[in-house]
Amino acid sequence: MNTKNPQLQIFVEAPDLQVPTHALTLDPNLSLRHLKLSLLPQTLNLDSLFFTFNGRSLSDSATLRNSRITSLSTLTLRIRLPGGGGDGGATGAESRDCYLNMYAVKKPDKVDPNEQRLSKWLNCALSNEPLKHPVVVDLLGNLFNKQALVEALLGKKLPKAFCHIKGLKDMIGVQLSVIPGLESEGEGVIGVTRFECPISGLEFNGKYKFFALRSCGHVLSAKALKEVKSSACLVCHKEFVESDKVVINGSEEEVAVMRERMEEEKVKVRDKKTRKAKNGDVVDKAMVKVEGNGKVANGGALGKGVTNGSVKRFKAADRAPANATKEVYASIFTSSRKSDFKETYSCRSLPLGRN
Repeated sequence: MNTKNPQLQIFVEAPDLQVPTHALTLDPNLSLRHLKLSLLPQTLNLDSLFFTFNGRSLSDSATLRNSRITSLSTLTLRIRLPGGGGDGGATGAESRDCYLNMYAVKKPDKVDPNEQRLSKWLNCALSNEPLKHPVVVDLLGNLFNKQALVEALLGKKLPKAFCHIKGLKDMIGVQLSVIPGLESEGEGVIGVTRFECPISGLEFNGKYKFFALRSCGHVLSAKALKEVKSSACLVCHKEFVESDKVVINGSEEEVAVMRERMEEEKVKVRDKKTRKAKNGDVVDKAMVKVEGNGKVANGGALGKGVTNGSVKRFKAADRAPANATKEVYASIFTSSRKSDFKETYSCRSLPLGRN
């Protein structure tokens, strides 16, 4: 027995290669590369494999003795992953810091586009609560619960995105058709489609294009209006024009067109008011002082179209009702004729009919 170089009995395992564990008796001066050559076929790339001991990677040029491997120890043969550690490019500490930094910053949750679409079509654009009657829509196609909108207007808490809404006069009351059987079942439930087109039966869930008619408030699908060509509402038969159609939750291009049309309507209303003021339909209020002789005083002021001069005094006889004598009707309010008798110191003459 050689006492100077006692043999080492070790175990070799290779879980990555699905090779069973080997029990070997080896020379302590044997290099790890020679050990790989004795265990593996020549067809394998030996550089892609390396030994580890107690979690520490070992160099192929090191011997069993230099690696401080004792008897009955277990060597593990691993596959070197491309770009991984162990080649001097990265240390374990650096890898650990990378993982810690990656999880330290919270990434925003990914939004499901389907859920975002359903929320836009089924919920109020202001309160994000499920739509329920009464429902209104603005001229840009945004849907609101009327109660939530009124509360925001009264509290002056309307977001800047809806600054074009000044009051309920800027809104259109719409009539959404409930799917038969869901009148009360899906009310108030988030994510449940409760409305449909009353003509085509298409669900009101954002997959199809819908219009709100300003003339009557009915909400119809674009498919129904295309297939049944008519200038009247398909539900109530009320006439409408092309400008009465408001696209609900339209694209950016459609919203831009509707915004331009809305601004044009505001300009027309403003010009109409200006023309009325110029034509004298709007008269400034002023105090008019009338003297006892029925003439307007010099300091008095009248509205447009009225000049200083005589003012016709009111007479009760001019407003006598039908089948009534003017003199009798006027006597109810004041004396209509001057007295033609004279009183003396000795008697009082009374006119006939008053004694």
